[in-house]
Amino acid sequence: MPRELAPRIVVDPAVQAGKPVIAGTRLPVELVIAKLAGGMTPDEIVEEYAISHEDIRAALRYAAGVLAMDEVRATA
Repeated sequence: MPRELAPRIVVDPAVQAGKPVIAGTRLPVELVIAKLAGGMTPDEIVEEYAISHEDIRAALRYAAGVLAMDEVRATA
């Protein structure tokens, strides 16, 4: 049973080994972020993976939220 982590982002143990995905797809959030980081434009991602621009923004918001919860400590 899918569980919503954030708007448009769900997790289901039966889909992509429980990784966060775009709702209604099997597309992992991490892949969307990696494609953007690799130089794909949002328009290219929309065309290639049949998701919306709002799905891309949702993936970015989710990733930003996850990173905001991380704590990094500098060591000598």
